[in-house]
Amino acid sequence: MDLRCRGVRNANAYILVYDICCVESFEYVKMIRQQIMEHREGSGNEVTILVVGSKRDLQRQRFTPRRAVSVLVKKTWKCGYVECSAKYNWHVVLLFKELLGIAVARGLRHNHASIRLQGALQRNRCSIM
Repeated sequence: MDLRCRGVRNANAYILVYDICCVESFEYVKMIRQQIMEHREGSGNEVTILVVGSKRDLQRQRFTPRRAVSVLVKKTWKCGYVECSAKYNWHVVLLFKELLGIAVARGLRHNHASIRLQGALQRNRCSIM
């Protein structure tokens, strides 16, 4: 990922999604998270990152227990963690609520339309790559 892109570089929050059945996708999320942390280091702004395990409907095929990933992400990385299933629309909206909750808790309390859930889901407020 090239963090030189202004939209990515100046983002207030990131959602990093991996496939719970594919260890390579989780390794990629680790790499992207590390790049974000290195780029934001010393900026004085605490970055909000939510890691999302996708394909929860295939949990019997997962590469590692949910608890192991959750502990790593929450305790070690200090990031939020949610699992969802787009196939069954399970926890999809919850992940955006979780992200906004983390952002508000970390002090992104600007009176900004993007902090409200309805604003965050508008096309001109959220970049999905």
